[in-house]
Amino acid sequence: MEYEINSETLAIIPLQKGKSKILELNDEYEIDLTPYKIMENSCNYYGSSLTGRMEGSKSILGSIYKAPIMVEETNNLIFFPTTATDGENNVWICSNNVLNYQKNGKKTIIEWINNTKTEIDIPVISLEMQLLRSAKLKNITQQRKK
Repeated sequence: MEYEINSETLAIIPLQKGKSKILELNDEYEIDLTPYKIMENSCNYYGSSLTGRMEGSKSILGSIYKAPIMVEETNNLIFFPTTATDGENNVWICSNNVLNYQKNGKKTIIEWINNTKTEIDIPVISLEMQLLRSAKLKNITQQRKK
């Protein structure tokens, strides 16, 4: 099954080798692709490559580790990785759809805009930094469009 990220995508979570769980506002899917491959396919679908999107973000934000990327510009679909982008345990999170979050030990519980919650293996301070970087990316790209 092919899958393109859209405005209802909340997160892409790795499962066992080569599989992913897609969380959406009103549904969940299991797909026989890695999160990295789903991101790569989605970037290609919207007219760029994942590498190009990552280089663009680093150009805008400065050369930072785990830079958020603008998957699709019209709807400002910004996703950020929780670890190295090609890592087996990396989760891609849509910053647009995060409503709230709270620390849960060394992990973080994310509350989505549909009021569901998901525990993610990311320290709360890292999540906050990624959300700030995502907001900065959105603001800079919107200013450049004017």
